Amino acid sequence: MLTTKELALIEDEIRAEEIIAKTMNWCATQCEDQEMRSLLEHLAESHQKNVLKISTYFNQSRVQ
Repeated sequence: MLTTKELALIEDEIRAEEIIAKTMNWCATQCEDQEMRSLLEHLAESHQKNVLKISTYFNQSRVQ
């Protein structure tokens, strides 16, 4: 069972990952270099996957 503080930190990390993913996607739209755009899109996707993983863990922890 996680403490209230630990759950709050997990929520903060989810928000941070969401912001990073959105920022990477925005940066990708600004790139003319296709290689850089592709890299930024890949990074955004990776951070979005982190959001899903952390959210799943968070939701499971709240239920217990």
